[in-house]
Amino acid sequence: MTASGRPQPAPTCSSTRSLAGAPGQKWFQLPRSSLHHQERRPTRLAATPGDGLGLVESDPQLEPFSDHLRYRFDQYRRVKADIEQAEGSLAKFAKGYEIFGFSRDGTATVYREWAPTAKAVHLIGDFNCWSWNTPLERGHYGVWSVRLPDGNDGVPAVPHGSRVKVRLTLHDGSAVDRVPAWARLAQAPFGQMGAKFDGVHWAPPEHERYSWRCERPPRPDSLRIYEAHVGMSSEEEKVASYAEFSANVLPRIKAAGYTAVQLMAVQEHAYYASFGYHVTNPFAPASRSGNPEELKALVDTAHGMGLVVLLDVVHSHISSNTDDGLAGFDIGQSAEDGYFLTGEAGYHSQWDSRLFNYRSWEVLRYLLSNLRWWLEEYRFDGFRFDGVTSMLYHHHGINRSFSGGYGDYFGPDSNVDAAVYLMLANDLVHEVVPGAITIAEDVSGMPGLGRPVAEGGVGFDFRLAMGLPDFWVRLLKERRDEHWSMSELVGVLCNRRYTEQSVGYVESHDQALVGDQTLAWRLMGTEMYDNMSSLQAASPVVARGCAMHCMIRALTAAIGGDAWLGFMGNEFGHPEWLDFPREGNGWSHSYCRRQWSLADAGHLRYGQLAAFERALWALEDQHSFLAAAHQIAHADDERQVL
Repeated sequence: MTASGRPQPAPTCSSTRSLAGAPGQKWFQLPRSSLHHQERRPTRLAATPGDGLGLVESDPQLEPFSDHLRYRFDQYRRVKADIEQAEGSLAKFAKGYEIFGFSRDGTATVYREWAPTAKAVHLIGDFNCWSWNTPLERGHYGVWSVRLPDGNDGVPAVPHGSRVKVRLTLHDGSAVDRVPAWARLAQAPFGQMGAKFDGVHWAPPEHERYSWRCERPPRPDSLRIYEAHVGMSSEEEKVASYAEFSANVLPRIKAAGYTAVQLMAVQEHAYYASFGYHVTNPFAPASRSGNPEELKALVDTAHGMGLVVLLDVVHSHISSNTDDGLAGFDIGQSAEDGYFLTGEAGYHSQWDSRLFNYRSWEVLRYLLSNLRWWLEEYRFDGFRFDGVTSMLYHHHGINRSFSGGYGDYFGPDSNVDAAVYLMLANDLVHEVVPGAITIAEDVSGMPGLGRPVAEGGVGFDFRLAMGLPDFWVRLLKERRDEHWSMSELVGVLCNRRYTEQSVGYVESHDQALVGDQTLAWRLMGTEMYDNMSSLQAASPVVARGCAMHCMIRALTAAIGGDAWLGFMGNEFGHPEWLDFPREGNGWSHSYCRRQWSLADAGHLRYGQLAAFERALWALEDQHSFLAAAHQIAHADDERQVL
């Protein structure tokens, strides 16, 4: 099976044998890649010699697809060589934020924007009373720029905090106002859901900038990821701030035994209910929760606790919202002159979003610079790349069932341009921050996604084991737990590509959303309202539900992957579901918060579930089962012992 839980032709177990004289009992011994044994993972090479067919050496069943793998690797080398020749290095190419948007040149403010098909471009905003009197001059390759000297008093022409937009004049004479593509902050009027956004020139004076105190912590040997959303992290019915998350939630994450926090919905998104996945302004942190300096303080506070911080980055698509985001720069041009593909190729029908042209030079600069920006300006320690399946295939995985046959992954449906971008992205991230962590959210199970680029892989450190939550949902729906097969549990939880590391999990934010159910809710349902007090005997449903909640999470952590992920609040069985404020629910935050008091109340069983989670990770600290080099599982189907 693939990481998605679907069959694949190549067996990966080193040995499977039955114990003589013990009918129905099976022992499974499986090799396992490990964070403790980094030498088992091939070293990332600064240069990438060879033909990129190292994947075939490790998996001979890829031999029929060697031409495709060779072509993909050749495209990667060609693009990287072109970048190095033109820009000096991949890392230098990825500093576009020093050129585009706002920058300083001595005693002047410089603004640049790429808009090759615009007839004219003007910078408008508070600084010039939103007038037409600041035109930009067109330069090479469709880059427009203007240099604005400081005033006689030394005050910049565009002061810190100024609201700004860029006005694009089209060839028919009409004009549209857009938020700058490289905006470092975008804001709507405070407290108004659905209001339009302006760009904000964020350039605080030195004394107002955040002063970093803590070094990045080392990459953890045991990677336990706490998936969190800052805005919904308060118990109050409101959007929580970065400062509140730092003070109130980070200590909980540390105390729960996690070693990493993965922040969702950090890139600015005009539509709050999109859970952060309809990004409008990729370089800007979500302004509902505070300003850029406050986000830096959050990351620094986490580092001080020894937690690495991962960003849930969205480079698979962009919100189609033209008023508030990057999509506004699509003014009818060709794919070569814009950020997006054209026609059906540039539109995701299920997400109602725009799709990047990964072949474009300026798109590569924009996206790679975006990664470096978050690594260096905010000191994130890596990324969870969202929507990788959509990137890897021209069909985006829509209405496709991946059988596990290798022909599903390598052929005409494969988007080589996107794969090359991801290879470059992994190169860049690990060059800028050698200990960085990259995780692919891919449901297809493409072989090589988690292998080094030098071998012809895509270069991710981990892939999400996305089939495991689906497996648990299906099992809970279809069979009573007394009828579960222990051998089946071991087979599914252990069936993955052992040359690639995976993140095991039972549930993420997906299972918590309205329309789905968390593990605790599936196990106990409405009995969680009235029967979670430990001052009275637990009902049979709650007693068994709490036990199964603990055991399912422990079993998945033990043999389901090389790292772990849990979503905020699910460790203590947070009841009900998530529903963001929207017009359909009267813009209510009632279901868009975390009821931490349930876990804190000494008489409620929520606290007992949280205590089990802490004990589980204390056991991991002592025995390192999560990141062990080998694992052994004993399944007795007759007695139902595992």
